[in-house]
Amino acid sequence: MSEWYGLVQTIVEEVDKCIAKRDDEALTLSKLSRKLGYSEFYISRKFKEISGMNFRDYLRGRTLAFALKEVRDTSKGLLEIALDHGFSSHEAFSRSFKEAYGVTPSEYRLSPVPVVLRTMIKPLDRYLISTGGIGTADTEKDVKVYFVTIPAHKYLHIRNYESNGYWDFWEKQSRIPGQDCATVCGLLDSVKGKLDDMGGADANGGSGQIMAYINEPNGRICGWGIPLAESYGVRLPADYSGEIPEQMQIMDVPEGEYIVFEHGPFDYHAQNCNVEQKIEEAMKNFDYAASGCCVDTTPGRVFYFYHDPERFWKYVRPVRKL
Repeated sequence: MSEWYGLVQTIVEEVDKCIAKRDDEALTLSKLSRKLGYSEFYISRKFKEISGMNFRDYLRGRTLAFALKEVRDTSKGLLEIALDHGFSSHEAFSRSFKEAYGVTPSEYRLSPVPVVLRTMIKPLDRYLISTGGIGTADTEKDVKVYFVTIPAHKYLHIRNYESNGYWDFWEKQSRIPGQDCATVCGLLDSVKGKLDDMGGADANGGSGQIMAYINEPNGRICGWGIPLAESYGVRLPADYSGEIPEQMQIMDVPEGEYIVFEHGPFDYHAQNCNVEQKIEEAMKNFDYAASGCCVDTTPGRVFYFYHDPERFWKYVRPVRKL
């Protein structure tokens, strides 16, 4: 089965590459099946078995997600966007767009409210298969520790007062209507101006979505001995004034001092556990007193957690001077 998780991962990556290149010819199931060496029927069946959706539905959703960001972020004509993404006419594009998002492309361009985009499926994501990166291969990189001042900003998110970790967080959120992983990530992906989004208008360039822990007296006592609420969301500019999805909340995060524990790029499947251990040891053994500070446990302060194996793994923890 692990082979098929990897194969579906290859398919979804190929889909995004082809959409970005406007290569409609390569986006057919027949072309993908020939490239991968399996029959269309077999690929289609395995894709649905692993992802829970038909390949054509996924392809349509991802195409519309790319198109929506062009409607939102560019001044290109709607007909040009429609044709670039394989629609036969402005009418066909408008009809599909409205079916997916409840508004026409022209209405959305005038008022780009949050909508649920079809985010890129990650079959090997620990949320989907509940295994995490179990490899323990060593990594030669060390954990960097440094201090930063982060300017005031807003944090748009959902939160849970009882969950314990990424998997448990999404398990619990999935029981709340409108707060499952696909819906929340799809909404956040459509929000413009995310501070951590590296992709700009590119629908596969970076989501800007992060997990965070909020100092919360009513939260669960974590392994650090601090009551925290786990959350998932995006950082936004301090002057953000866009619409807030009804299932989310937004908070002002004032300018503050933070300590960062960061490990560089690593192989998720082979090195995840080793990197996690190194990060945990670095945080546990750091001499705060010698640095003239301590972890700030003031209610409302936020710990940001970035887990992006191609870039880094890092914790950004709020501190205050002694």
